[in-house]
Amino acid sequence: MTWSDKVVLVTGATSGIGRATALAAARKGAAIALVGRDEAALKESGSSLEAGGTRVHSIRADLLEADERVRAVEETVANLGGIDLLVNAAGVIASGSIETTSLEEWEQMFALNTTAVFHLMQLALPSLKDRKGSIVNVSSVTGMRSFPGILSYCTSKAAVEQLTRCAALELADDGVRVNAVCPGVVVSELHRRSGYDDTRYSDFLEHSRSTHPLGRVGQPEEVASLILFLGGEEAGWVTGASMPIDGGRHLTCAR
Repeated sequence: MTWSDKVVLVTGATSGIGRATALAAARKGAAIALVGRDEAALKESGSSLEAGGTRVHSIRADLLEADERVRAVEETVANLGGIDLLVNAAGVIASGSIETTSLEEWEQMFALNTTAVFHLMQLALPSLKDRKGSIVNVSSVTGMRSFPGILSYCTSKAAVEQLTRCAALELADDGVRVNAVCPGVVVSELHRRSGYDDTRYSDFLEHSRSTHPLGRVGQPEEVASLILFLGGEEAGWVTGASMPIDGGRHLTCAR
């Protein structure tokens, strides 16, 4: 596939899987729309890509706000000409059970992990239909399997997977493919932003070696490779898939 005439819109683009995906797509020659909340990180990522010759448009946006989502898509189309691949990588995680999760916490989890994904897909559709593009949503092994203590996160990701499947059916006639990736534990800022300090995060990563059959956690670049495969022409007959990339964790009950 020739990526040089493609535009990739990536949310959560300043860290983790989102950043790795933006960098990988840029190396393939695509133009990149970077969407994130951290202005300093966004500027650093954009400058780095531009220095390498990539066409970049950086968009500081809070995806919890509907008008910010509208602006992100409109700016991408206006500045880069359209959207060929939408990668919904922004997300949050938090602890909480059925007894301890407040209604506010539940709604906040779904607002970014699910509602924003739905809305961005919807907003990008005119361009995606016109360019026969595709969508890759970043879900999680927790969307495939049940885990105690992260109730709202699990259910928000399960909703993303059903959204992916329903949209894939509805958009098939338009030539727009919709898929999801389902990572296990990946080294990123996700858990740190949920409140893990250095010691707790280090212990979590060490424990996670035993919960993934391949004996290690993942790296963002590994997930990025799968995202770009699904978003590219090599996967042209793949739609509605939720692909685990988790060292085998979805095969077990380990926690």
